Amino acid sequence: MTDFSNICEILGSLYANYKEDKDFTDFIEFNDLGLPLAYFVSENLCEPSVDGSRYITETWNLFLASLKIEDEGFDSLEELFSIAEERNNSD
Repeated sequence: MTDFSNICEILGSLYANYKEDKDFTDFIEFNDLGLPLAYFVSENLCEPSVDGSRYITETWNLFLASLKIEDEGFDSLEELFSIAEERNNSD
């Protein structure tokens, strides 16, 4: 399982680098709390509350489901995209 700090780094990177990407528009709009919260936590701008952690975790689970992969303990967004592409191309 991916640890919470890596989840925040990955989702924060997604939010910072792909918020204008048409492929992620629906996901980013739907997760308008979890993604910015993850970004703020990853940048050490805030500490998540219990509810904030829940939003981030829910966003993470939705992100993995959208990529059709299980949580295997990811370290970066690039690693996650690479594994998702590899697995989904082999289907």
